[in-house]
Amino acid sequence: MKNIVIVSGKGGTGKSTIAACLAQIVPNKLIADCDVDAANLHLILDHEVFQTSDYEGASIAEIDADRCVACGICRQVCRFSAITPDYIVLPLACEGCAACTVLCPTEAIRMKTVKTGETYLSRSPLGTFSHAELEIGAEGSGKLVTEVRKNLYTVEQGETVTIIDGSPGIGCVVIASITGTDGVLAVAEPTQSGLHDLKRVLAVADHFHVPGFVCINKWDINPAMTEMIESWCKEHDYPVIARIPFEPAVMEALKQRLTPVDAKLESVIEPIREIWRFLASTLLLDSNN
Repeated sequence: MKNIVIVSGKGGTGKSTIAACLAQIVPNKLIADCDVDAANLHLILDHEVFQTSDYEGASIAEIDADRCVACGICRQVCRFSAITPDYIVLPLACEGCAACTVLCPTEAIRMKTVKTGETYLSRSPLGTFSHAELEIGAEGSGKLVTEVRKNLYTVEQGETVTIIDGSPGIGCVVIASITGTDGVLAVAEPTQSGLHDLKRVLAVADHFHVPGFVCINKWDINPAMTEMIESWCKEHDYPVIARIPFEPAVMEALKQRLTPVDAKLESVIEPIREIWRFLASTLLLDSNN
Protein backbone atom coordinates (compact mmCIF):
# COMPACT_ATOMS: atom_id res chain seq x y z
CA MET A 1 0.00 0.00 0.00
CA LYS A 2 1.26 3.48 -0.91
CA ASN A 3 1.11 6.38 1.55
CA ILE A 4 0.62 9.95 0.37
CA VAL A 5 0.83 12.79 2.91
CA ILE A 6 -0.44 16.32 2.31
CA VAL A 7 1.52 18.97 4.23
CA SER A 8 2.14 22.71 4.25
CA GLY A 9 4.74 25.02 5.69
CA LYS A 10 2.07 26.98 7.56
CA GLY A 11 -1.58 26.68 8.52
CA GLY A 12 -4.37 28.06 6.37
CA THR A 13 -3.03 27.11 2.94
CA GLY A 14 -5.96 24.82 2.11
CA LYS A 15 -4.11 21.60 2.92
CA SER A 16 -7.00 19.88 4.72
CA THR A 17 -9.51 20.94 2.07
CA ILE A 18 -7.33 19.40 -0.63
CA ALA A 19 -6.86 16.27 1.50
CA ALA A 20 -10.64 15.97 1.90
CA CYS A 21 -11.16 16.32 -1.86
CA LEU A 22 -8.52 13.68 -2.56
CA ALA A 23 -10.26 11.39 -0.08
CA GLN A 24 -13.39 11.75 -2.22
CA ILE A 25 -11.65 11.34 -5.58
CA VAL A 26 -9.13 8.57 -4.85
CA PRO A 27 -10.59 5.04 -4.97
CA ASN A 28 -9.81 2.08 -2.70
CA LYS A 29 -8.03 3.97 0.09
CA LEU A 30 -7.69 4.53 3.81
CA ILE A 31 -7.77 8.03 5.33
CA ALA A 32 -5.83 9.51 8.24
CA ASP A 33 -5.86 12.92 9.88
CA CYS A 34 -2.44 13.36 11.47
CA ASP A 35 -2.93 16.99 12.46
CA VAL A 36 -3.67 15.88 16.03
CA ASP A 37 -3.05 19.31 17.58
CA ALA A 38 -5.90 20.83 15.57
CA ALA A 39 -7.71 18.01 13.78
CA ASN A 40 -10.46 19.18 11.44
CA LEU A 41 -10.84 16.60 8.68
CA HIS A 42 -13.57 14.90 10.72
CA LEU A 43 -15.61 18.09 10.51
CA ILE A 44 -16.19 17.78 6.76
CA LEU A 45 -16.06 14.02 6.17
CA ASP A 46 -19.12 11.92 6.99
CA HIS A 47 -18.04 9.26 9.48
CA GLU A 48 -19.15 7.13 12.41
CA VAL A 49 -16.67 6.27 15.16
CA PHE A 50 -16.55 2.53 15.89
CA GLN A 51 -13.42 2.37 18.07
CA THR A 52 -12.10 4.81 20.67
CA SER A 53 -8.93 4.30 22.69
CA ASP A 54 -7.21 6.36 25.36
CA TYR A 55 -3.64 7.20 24.47
CA GLU A 56 -1.04 7.42 27.24
CA GLY A 57 1.87 9.19 25.61
CA ALA A 58 3.64 10.82 28.55
CA SER A 59 4.84 10.23 32.09
CA ILE A 60 4.79 12.66 35.00
CA ALA A 61 6.13 12.50 38.54
CA GLU A 62 3.91 11.58 41.48
CA ILE A 63 4.91 12.12 45.12
CA ASP A 64 3.89 9.68 47.88
CA ALA A 65 2.97 11.96 50.78
CA ASP A 66 3.48 9.19 53.33
CA ARG A 67 7.12 8.70 52.29
CA CYS A 68 8.00 12.32 51.57
CA VAL A 69 10.12 14.02 54.29
CA ALA A 70 9.95 17.48 52.68
CA CYS A 71 13.72 17.69 52.26
CA GLY A 72 13.37 20.00 49.27
CA ILE A 73 15.82 18.16 46.99
CA CYS A 74 13.17 17.47 44.35
CA ARG A 75 12.20 21.14 44.18
CA GLN A 76 15.86 22.13 43.82
CA VAL A 77 16.54 19.70 40.99
CA CYS A 78 13.32 20.37 39.04
CA ARG A 79 14.20 22.71 36.17
CA PHE A 80 10.54 23.30 35.34
CA SER A 81 9.27 24.47 38.77
CA ALA A 82 6.73 21.66 38.61
CA ILE A 83 6.73 20.87 42.35
CA THR A 84 4.88 23.18 44.75
CA PRO A 85 6.07 24.10 48.26
CA ASP A 86 3.48 21.57 49.49
CA TYR A 87 5.22 18.87 47.39
CA ILE A 88 2.48 18.44 44.86
CA VAL A 89 3.42 17.91 41.20
CA LEU A 90 1.79 20.26 38.70
CA PRO A 91 0.85 17.99 35.75
CA LEU A 92 1.03 20.69 33.08
CA ALA A 93 4.46 21.84 34.26
CA CYS A 94 6.11 18.42 34.69
CA GLU A 95 8.17 17.46 31.63
CA GLY A 96 8.69 13.84 32.72
CA CYS A 97 12.49 14.08 32.98
CA ALA A 98 12.47 11.87 36.15
CA ALA A 99 15.41 13.74 37.74
CA CYS A 100 13.45 14.03 41.00
CA THR A 101 12.95 10.26 41.19
CA VAL A 102 16.71 9.68 40.96
CA LEU A 103 17.68 12.11 43.73
CA CYS A 104 14.82 11.59 46.20
CA PRO A 105 16.49 10.10 49.34
CA THR A 106 13.32 8.29 50.48
CA GLU A 107 12.20 7.04 47.06
CA ALA A 108 8.93 8.89 47.54
CA ILE A 109 8.59 9.85 43.88
CA ARG A 110 7.59 7.60 41.00
CA MET A 111 6.74 8.20 37.38
CA LYS A 112 3.22 7.42 36.21
CA THR A 113 1.82 7.36 32.69
CA VAL A 114 -0.98 9.78 31.93
CA LYS A 115 -3.61 10.07 29.24
CA THR A 116 -2.55 12.61 26.63
CA GLY A 117 -5.19 12.02 23.99
CA GLU A 118 -7.70 9.73 22.31
CA THR A 119 -7.50 7.84 19.05
CA TYR A 120 -10.48 7.02 16.86
CA LEU A 121 -11.26 4.65 14.03
CA SER A 122 -14.31 5.61 12.00
CA ARG A 123 -16.37 4.10 9.22
CA SER A 124 -16.91 6.41 6.30
CA PRO A 125 -18.52 6.04 2.87
CA LEU A 126 -15.04 6.96 1.57
CA GLY A 127 -13.13 4.31 3.53
CA THR A 128 -11.86 3.64 7.05
CA PHE A 129 -10.76 6.86 8.74
CA SER A 130 -8.16 7.11 11.52
CA HIS A 131 -7.93 10.28 13.59
CA ALA A 132 -7.13 11.51 17.09
CA GLU A 133 -7.39 14.39 19.52
CA LEU A 134 -4.57 15.59 21.77
CA GLU A 135 -5.47 16.69 25.29
CA ILE A 136 -5.22 20.44 25.93
CA GLY A 137 -1.66 21.30 26.97
CA ALA A 138 -0.45 17.72 26.48
CA GLU A 139 2.91 16.76 25.02
CA GLY A 140 3.78 13.91 22.69
CA SER A 141 1.81 14.90 19.59
CA GLY A 142 4.40 13.21 17.36
CA LYS A 143 3.88 9.91 19.17
CA LEU A 144 0.13 10.29 18.80
CA VAL A 145 0.54 10.79 15.04
CA THR A 146 2.46 7.51 14.89
CA GLU A 147 -0.41 5.83 16.73
CA VAL A 148 -2.95 7.24 14.26
CA ARG A 149 -0.99 5.73 11.38
CA LYS A 150 -0.44 2.40 13.15
CA ASN A 151 -4.17 2.03 13.81
CA LEU A 152 -4.89 1.88 10.09
CA TYR A 153 -2.83 -1.29 9.73
CA THR A 154 -5.22 -3.06 12.09
CA VAL A 155 -8.15 -2.50 9.71
CA GLU A 156 -6.42 -2.73 6.33
CA GLN A 157 -8.38 -4.84 3.84
CA GLY A 158 -6.45 -4.68 0.61
CA GLU A 159 -6.64 -0.93 0.04
CA THR A 160 -3.98 0.39 -2.34
CA VAL A 161 -3.33 3.86 -0.91
CA THR A 162 -3.57 5.92 2.28
CA ILE A 163 -4.40 9.62 2.09
CA ILE A 164 -2.81 11.36 5.10
CA ASP A 165 -3.72 14.89 6.11
CA GLY A 166 -0.49 16.00 7.80
CA SER A 167 0.29 18.93 10.05
CA PRO A 168 1.55 22.37 9.05
CA GLY A 169 5.10 23.41 9.86
CA ILE A 170 8.23 21.30 10.31
CA GLY A 171 7.94 19.99 13.90
CA CYS A 172 7.61 16.53 15.42
CA VAL A 173 4.09 15.97 14.13
CA VAL A 174 5.20 16.71 10.57
CA ILE A 175 8.19 14.37 10.87
CA ALA A 176 5.92 11.62 12.23
CA SER A 177 3.49 12.22 9.36
CA ILE A 178 6.15 12.16 6.63
CA THR A 179 8.49 9.33 7.64
CA GLY A 180 7.93 6.09 5.79
CA THR A 181 5.54 7.57 3.23
CA ASP A 182 5.86 7.30 -0.55
CA GLY A 183 5.20 10.89 -1.47
CA VAL A 184 4.76 14.35 0.08
CA LEU A 185 2.34 16.80 -1.51
CA ALA A 186 3.34 20.25 -0.24
CA VAL A 187 0.63 22.91 -0.56
CA ALA A 188 1.87 26.48 -0.91
CA GLU A 189 0.33 29.90 -1.37
CA PRO A 190 1.88 32.42 -3.82
CA THR A 191 3.54 34.73 -1.29
CA GLN A 192 7.11 35.33 -0.16
CA SER A 193 6.39 33.61 3.16
CA GLY A 194 4.66 30.80 1.24
CA LEU A 195 7.85 30.15 -0.73
CA HIS A 196 9.96 30.32 2.43
CA ASP A 197 7.71 27.83 4.24
CA LEU A 198 7.60 25.57 1.18
CA LYS A 199 11.40 25.37 1.13
CA ARG A 200 11.46 24.35 4.80
CA VAL A 201 8.86 21.59 4.56
CA LEU A 202 10.42 20.16 1.39
CA ALA A 203 13.78 20.11 3.18
CA VAL A 204 12.18 17.86 5.82
CA ALA A 205 10.90 15.53 3.08
CA ASP A 206 14.37 15.46 1.51
CA HIS A 207 15.96 14.61 4.85
CA PHE A 208 13.79 11.50 5.10
CA HIS A 209 14.29 10.65 1.41
CA VAL A 210 10.61 11.04 0.54
CA PRO A 211 9.79 12.48 -2.92
CA GLY A 212 8.27 15.95 -2.76
CA PHE A 213 5.60 17.35 -5.08
CA VAL A 214 4.09 20.83 -5.05
CA CYS A 215 0.58 22.26 -5.42
CA ILE A 216 0.14 26.04 -5.56
CA ASN A 217 -3.23 27.02 -4.10
CA LYS A 218 -4.93 30.32 -5.03
CA TRP A 219 -2.25 30.76 -7.66
CA ASP A 220 -4.06 33.57 -9.46
CA ILE A 221 -4.02 36.00 -6.52
CA ASN A 222 -0.32 36.61 -7.31
CA PRO A 223 0.70 35.19 -10.71
CA ALA A 224 4.19 36.71 -10.51
CA MET A 225 4.88 34.98 -7.20
CA THR A 226 3.44 31.76 -8.61
CA GLU A 227 5.98 31.93 -11.43
CA MET A 228 8.75 32.55 -8.90
CA ILE A 229 7.72 29.46 -6.90
CA GLU A 230 7.54 27.37 -10.06
CA SER A 231 10.96 28.59 -11.15
CA TRP A 232 12.47 27.65 -7.80
CA CYS A 233 10.77 24.24 -7.90
CA LYS A 234 12.05 23.58 -11.42
CA GLU A 235 15.58 24.56 -10.38
CA HIS A 236 15.44 22.10 -7.45
CA ASP A 237 13.60 19.26 -9.26
CA TYR A 238 10.28 19.47 -7.41
CA PRO A 239 7.38 18.89 -9.82
CA VAL A 240 4.59 21.47 -9.57
CA ILE A 241 1.71 19.13 -10.28
CA ALA A 242 -1.24 21.50 -9.92
CA ARG A 243 -2.33 25.12 -9.78
CA ILE A 244 -5.62 25.68 -7.98
CA PRO A 245 -7.32 29.05 -8.60
CA PHE A 246 -8.83 31.23 -5.90
CA GLU A 247 -12.53 30.38 -5.59
CA PRO A 248 -14.59 32.38 -3.02
CA ALA A 249 -17.31 29.71 -3.09
CA VAL A 250 -14.95 27.26 -1.36
CA MET A 251 -15.29 29.09 1.95
CA GLU A 252 -19.07 29.24 1.63
CA ALA A 253 -19.12 25.49 0.99
CA LEU A 254 -16.90 24.76 4.00
CA LYS A 255 -19.21 26.79 6.24
CA GLN A 256 -21.89 24.27 5.29
CA ARG A 257 -19.51 21.34 5.91
CA LEU A 258 -19.22 20.71 2.18
CA THR A 259 -16.01 20.11 0.28
CA PRO A 260 -15.43 21.64 -3.17
CA VAL A 261 -16.28 18.17 -4.54
CA ASP A 262 -19.64 18.21 -2.72
CA ALA A 263 -20.27 21.74 -3.98
CA LYS A 264 -19.32 20.75 -7.55
CA LEU A 265 -16.75 23.54 -7.91
CA GLU A 266 -15.11 22.31 -11.10
CA SER A 267 -12.44 25.03 -11.16
CA VAL A 268 -11.07 23.47 -7.96
CA ILE A 269 -11.97 19.83 -8.60
CA GLU A 270 -10.16 19.48 -11.94
CA PRO A 271 -6.70 20.52 -10.60
CA ILE A 272 -7.18 18.06 -7.73
CA ARG A 273 -7.99 15.34 -10.26
CA GLU A 274 -4.71 16.28 -11.95
CA ILE A 275 -2.93 15.78 -8.62
CA TRP A 276 -4.34 12.29 -8.32
CA ARG A 277 -3.57 11.35 -11.92
CA PHE A 278 0.04 12.48 -11.47
CA LEU A 279 0.49 10.71 -8.13
CA ALA A 280 -1.14 7.52 -9.41
CA SER A 281 1.15 7.48 -12.43
CA THR A 282 4.27 8.32 -10.41
CA LEU A 283 3.55 5.78 -7.67
CA LEU A 284 2.38 3.13 -10.15
CA LEU A 285 -1.21 3.08 -8.89
CA ASP A 286 -4.36 2.49 -10.90
CA SER A 287 -6.14 5.84 -10.93
CA ASN A 288 -9.56 4.20 -11.45
CA ASN A 289 -9.71 1.44 -8.83
